[in-house]
Amino acid sequence: MKKKSKIGFISLGCPKNQVDTEVMLADVVKAGYEITPDDTEADIIIINTCAFIESAKQEAIDNILDEAWLKKNANLKGIIVTGCLAQRYREQVFEELPEVDAVLGVGSLHHIVEAIEAVERRRRYSSFDEIADMETASDRVVTTPEYLAYLKIAEGCDNRCTYYAIPGIRGALHSRPMEELVAEAKEMESLGARELVLIAQDTTVYGKDLYGESRLVELIQAITRETAIPWIRVLYCYPDKITDKLVEEFRTNARLVKYIDLPVQHLSDKILHRMNRRGDSSTIYDAVARLRTVPGMVIRSTFIVGFPGETEEDFRLLCEGAKKLNFDRAGVFAYSREEGTPAYDFEEQIDEQTKQDRYDILMRELADQSRARAERMIGKTVTVLVEGFDAVSENYFGRTYADAYDIDGKVFFSNAIGSSRFTEGQFVLVKITDCYDDYDLVGEAVNG
Repeated sequence: MKKKSKIGFISLGCPKNQVDTEVMLADVVKAGYEITPDDTEADIIIINTCAFIESAKQEAIDNILDEAWLKKNANLKGIIVTGCLAQRYREQVFEELPEVDAVLGVGSLHHIVEAIEAVERRRRYSSFDEIADMETASDRVVTTPEYLAYLKIAEGCDNRCTYYAIPGIRGALHSRPMEELVAEAKEMESLGARELVLIAQDTTVYGKDLYGESRLVELIQAITRETAIPWIRVLYCYPDKITDKLVEEFRTNARLVKYIDLPVQHLSDKILHRMNRRGDSSTIYDAVARLRTVPGMVIRSTFIVGFPGETEEDFRLLCEGAKKLNFDRAGVFAYSREEGTPAYDFEEQIDEQTKQDRYDILMRELADQSRARAERMIGKTVTVLVEGFDAVSENYFGRTYADAYDIDGKVFFSNAIGSSRFTEGQFVLVKITDCYDDYDLVGEAVNG
């Protein structure tokens, strides 16, 4: 019997993409293939790509070219490209990257074994099933640490932001049935998850296509009832859809962590209108004010600078608004001009140097805010979810509820000599004694 190929995976981009990789991993394992984390040992490499902005596309291309070198100079026999880059540039991938042997669109993930078999037979393969017809219930090989799992509650997006390529790649909103999600949450709990992170392109509209209205709060309540997972976190919420009902759920549900990811993108009404964002700056200020009535609420946001038509006055409004809102966590993107989006053809495109200058100015302001916030934490005692031990510094590290996995800062902390060791996924009380850079904290365990 012929020995099956060794398969390697490279997953790029956001957590939503990571979940897709986990689904493909499960299909590949069920088919009897061996998975290797070392691309130099792989017979076939699967690269699940992102194509959100130019830097993501370049990262995907760089990874493909790196694997192409192995194909030419080592033992690699095939390269399969999946995900957003494959979907967005389905016609160009084979033409521009002849080293690629198979291409799967985002609606064709469950054809991954067929793609592998075709590559083994040295045949080119491609599949681009309709996104709306794709399966939603799927087994997964979870690749996050045991204490954390993502739960993708919906695919696609009905928002039509003029700079946003994702709706053209991932299609319209396609929510997963609530009972399916609750069952998956229970499975993640059985695998050891202490934190469950709900993700979608826009979590606040979850269920609208299935039930005629958003059912995000009902989903959170169902997961709370049916599991005992200590931390339930929600990412990717839109400001115009922050309902009083959701705010009240944050206030009253002790296991829904008081953290929300609320990308506002801009604070000039003119630019928000050109972006086709729903609501204006007053909508954003109102949503933030209502969320901040919840004790301990942490709000993360992102801004875009250099959008077409952004004047010095628009940028001033953005900087003043960012200072006034003083988000607990915030990041900045320089506008990326993406073909196939309405903003690509807008007049008054901003030159790259101006974008970079505005990026630097706003990032300095946000870093100053973060540093001041970190310094205010000194002397406080916080609950930390342990993520590991750093042998070099001889410190443990982890996160408070105020820090999302792989996005925000960490807490580095020591343990008293002779105390029992901490394990990943354990909750520990830590007294903060210092701050490191602008984002990380330093402390000492108080319950070792």
